[in-house]
Amino acid sequence: MTAAALLVRASGVRLDGPPVTPDGPTAQRWAVDELSRPEYHQRESLLARFLHWLGGLFDGAPTLGLPPGWAALVVVGAVVVVVLIALLVAGPVRRTRRVRTARPVFDDAPRSSADLCVLADDAAARGDWDTAVVERFRAVVRALEERVVLGEVPGRTADEAAREAAAAFDDGDLASRLAAAARTFDDVRYGGRRAAPADDAALRALDDALRARRPRRADAPVGAGA
Repeated sequence: MTAAALLVRASGVRLDGPPVTPDGPTAQRWAVDELSRPEYHQRESLLARFLHWLGGLFDGAPTLGLPPGWAALVVVGAVVVVVLIALLVAGPVRRTRRVRTARPVFDDAPRSSADLCVLADDAAARGDWDTAVVERFRAVVRALEERVVLGEVPGRTADEAAREAAAAFDDGDLASRLAAAARTFDDVRYGGRRAAPADDAALRALDDALRARRPRRADAPVGAGA
């Protein structure tokens, strides 16, 4: 079928008789007339089509009296808000997780566990719970090193100290409390979290529990590198 015949068919012209083959100007005029018909120009905008698509997704859902397009926009807005909140919450969590695996427990001159306990007690007396928690955890780790439960390893992180101490005592409850203490230390020292009196009390109780327990292998300190 020739292009001219296609144009004749598309134009809706009914011809009773043999096919008509228009000349060039006539075929051009028929093409212009055909393409100027309204149905070729009634195309929705991208936004309108998107809103209709969203409305189709929520067909049958309660619209709270809103038109379907507006109801879809409200739902999408709520989803965006939830995603933004999730990103805001997940950001600090990711940062805290990174510092827990990279920051050392000790970052200053060596002190004994007794000295660190004094620093923690003084801070607690002033209500400086951030300093009290940081120094108390350091005192716990230093005491384990002094008892040769842990080897003295430069740059050891709080997570590493907690895991190595848990392996030395082989006690599920102590392992959980050590892990929680390490998280508290990192969150307060590096993650910007404010400590509370309960955090310091938990570390005091952990220190007492560790001192009262004999490690599983006192003759082979964990993490000593030997």
